[in-house]
Amino acid sequence: MNQISGRDSFRQHVFGDEGRRQFDACYPEQPRLLDHHMQAHELLTLDALARLGATLPGKSVEYNPGDLPVGIRPEDVPANGLSIGDTIRMIDQAASWAVLKNIEQVPAYEALLLGLLAEIRPILEAKTGQMLKPQGFVFVSSPGAVTPYHFDPEHNILLQLRGEKWMTVFPAGDPRFAADEIHEGYHLGGHRNLVWQDDFEAEGVRHHLTPGKAIFVPVMAPHFVQNGPEPSISLSITWRSDWSFAEADARAFNGWLRRRGLTPRAPGRFPARNRAKALGWRVLRKLGV
Repeated sequence: MNQISGRDSFRQHVFGDEGRRQFDACYPEQPRLLDHHMQAHELLTLDALARLGATLPGKSVEYNPGDLPVGIRPEDVPANGLSIGDTIRMIDQAASWAVLKNIEQVPAYEALLLGLLAEIRPILEAKTGQMLKPQGFVFVSSPGAVTPYHFDPEHNILLQLRGEKWMTVFPAGDPRFAADEIHEGYHLGGHRNLVWQDDFEAEGVRHHLTPGKAIFVPVMAPHFVQNGPEPSISLSITWRSDWSFAEADARAFNGWLRRRGLTPRAPGRFPARNRAKALGWRVLRKLGV
């Protein structure tokens, strides 16, 4: 563990005044590119990330071949035949995609994550309340790698650090791109990958990420990612809010209702609070139903 150091943590704002203004203008419901000033960092080199990958528990590491279809089913994703350390060190030729999850399990990376979130915390807490469950993820991708079509339950800013990629984002909460039943299944324990249809692509917004650019992605906004011609490193900083937890619990409650033959109305997007259904699910969960 002593190989992973945080001594040279940030001494200046990464987002800057302009980046914070951009974030304030879009949070919490509009995807948008943001400017950042993240420079090379000792914790985010390929060697440091390879060591981190070997340090994290197995459940916090996911990696697979990167030459995948946008809409591949989770059960069809093959292994790449390498260790996580070798995958990262050889990312320029491994034809793979890797994610290191919950990097905040390591103290130096926790300090990195919390320092970044502290820069935007006043903005986000003024809108969605207390920042909850901060988490960090690092994505390391080979040239041309694809992250399949999926959604995530967190508020998320993805900072591009090396290489380039294109993220195509679709409206959050629109049942055309992720049906209510799919949302409900996810919050009852299903997978984050979604069912892709080729005609979706024309309706998504394609964002170009290069070093110095980040993107804010709203809670449960469907998206997929195509890496550029060089290896890529991206850092994802995420958090939850009372609103996001209520939306998730309301979806789970709807799933419980649907399994009993009802056709529930979808939860409202922000600023709807979804309190009644969220409370219903929390009661059922305590009862072990």
